[in-house]
Amino acid sequence: MCGTGKLQTFSIKQCVLSAVLVAGLAGPTAALDRIDLFAVGASGALRTALANASLLAQAKRSGEVDPAALLAAARADYAQLLEALYGEGYFGPEISITIDGREAASIPAFAQPDRISVIRVLVRPGQRFTFSRTEAAPLAPGTQLPDTFRAGQIARTGVLIDTAAAAVEGWENAGFPKADVAGQDLSVRHNDAEMDSQIFVAPGPLLLFGSIYNPGTPYIRPRAINRIIGWPAGTLVTPDAQDQIAARLRRTGAFRSVALREADRPNPDGTLDHDLLMVEEAPRRFGLGAEVSTEEGLSLSAFWLHRNLTGGAERLRLDGEVSGIGGQTGGIDYDFSARLERPGTFFVDTDLFVELGYTRLDEPDFTSDVFEAGVGLKRIINDQLTLEGGLGFYSSDVTDATGAGSFRLVTLPGRLTWSTQDDALDATEGHFIDAEVMPFLGFADAGSGARITLDARTYRSFGSDGRFVLAARGQLGSIIGPDVSGVPADLRFFSGGGGTVRGQPYQSLGIDVGGTSTGGLSFAALSAELRARVGDQLGLVGFVDVGFVGETALPGEAGDIQAGAGLGLRYDTGLGPIRLDVAVPVTESPGSSLFFYVGIGQAF
Repeated sequence: MCGTGKLQTFSIKQCVLSAVLVAGLAGPTAALDRIDLFAVGASGALRTALANASLLAQAKRSGEVDPAALLAAARADYAQLLEALYGEGYFGPEISITIDGREAASIPAFAQPDRISVIRVLVRPGQRFTFSRTEAAPLAPGTQLPDTFRAGQIARTGVLIDTAAAAVEGWENAGFPKADVAGQDLSVRHNDAEMDSQIFVAPGPLLLFGSIYNPGTPYIRPRAINRIIGWPAGTLVTPDAQDQIAARLRRTGAFRSVALREADRPNPDGTLDHDLLMVEEAPRRFGLGAEVSTEEGLSLSAFWLHRNLTGGAERLRLDGEVSGIGGQTGGIDYDFSARLERPGTFFVDTDLFVELGYTRLDEPDFTSDVFEAGVGLKRIINDQLTLEGGLGFYSSDVTDATGAGSFRLVTLPGRLTWSTQDDALDATEGHFIDAEVMPFLGFADAGSGARITLDARTYRSFGSDGRFVLAARGQLGSIIGPDVSGVPADLRFFSGGGGTVRGQPYQSLGIDVGGTSTGGLSFAALSAELRARVGDQLGLVGFVDVGFVGETALPGEAGDIQAGAGLGLRYDTGLGPIRLDVAVPVTESPGSSLFFYVGIGQAF
């Protein structure tokens, strides 16, 4: 016994027996002195597994003293501990649970004691068993069973469960959705501490998609839902196909939950019907945002979203932003845009979009009024890859040091977005690429050519529990065709500020044209961050940013470089981190020597 008396607690190091799980704890009551748990000869991992499985151990941690509750926990613990032992490969254990010297299993439920003083749990695990023979049959072609299901491996019940699941999944992936485990034959030889295991699978019939029961929802028409899901009647029923159907509806954002339920029995013609179960999201949503920096001032943004505009799960989003408030970036900028998306247009996984936008820019080197309109298609290749293409019109009236100009462009923008990020606001693993090519035909003062941009990011965590994250970002830009005078100032490239080089003034780096600073025809930037989590909600960041703006379309030819570096603080709100960055210039700077940036989400 690890200790006697009331109100005593003994650690494992204080116990005489090294096999003690939790020893000598008594609650502050006269009704219970202590609960002792022993596992003779058990490893630390097994003792932990037993302590986690034991209801008495939970009662001990919670300070439970009620005799009825303790007796119920003791009687249930035989099965709880046995299951934990089987899970670790021990198939010949001995378990004794005594309440004041009486075996708990022998105490009738109607004769429970009024008072309990000492509960003692004693486990002798015995030998650990290994597999001697393993078989799962029949298997679908290409089925991969767990590597742990083979001779010589520890005979854990979890391995048997995983093996059975893998065997059934193999048939389901081959078009046999009613596959199931038909039975198993487990033979245990206690003298040799070995187990023979056979798992039998019933594949069931090969089935094709039949009919779907689609009642629609109160506000979304069944016809629209059918258009979005692209019901694959006559094709093989597989988990991937079922998941894709539900994913198409979830992707619209109009549904809180989507489930596809199989009929219990197939049809005589070899098809399987399904029920579509849906719950709508609230149709409207709005959001607010704010960012502030010493150079760029305060930016305020808001959006309003309607998830189901006309009963077809169409998304209408209105965005507005006012920036440069109190900043040193020329004046206040305004940006307003609207975008309407209709899912499942022309083809499944293809959204039609229409967008309009107006921007007023009051920048250090120019002012402009920009109107944009566009229509196009967005193709969802998979959950990671999206393609966009369309036709647009771009109108910009610019005034800068060289005078006033009117630029009219007919554009054919194409965009590729690929993301494997684990979290869009606070990524710790994965990659991100956003590439856009925009050929344009110019009128009025505009030339013709193409504008190309690339934003690539990568993230990798390391250290204990992914405490550290190394994040890197590369940006490229190029305008091919016209010279600088034939490109609207708002489409040229600048460097400096929160989106490019922290620690340098906003748009402080451009090119010199006739003694006037303006944006360049090429751009390149590199950023690196080392992020460290220092608590449940706090994090620290060190970063370096480098930017280049060139006079020609090829980045790296004629141009200038600037750099900045600094430290940051992150506070995790659960929805995304609040960001505070403090940066200083590394290369020569025309402005301040200290810059502050505050916003929501990581810098990239």
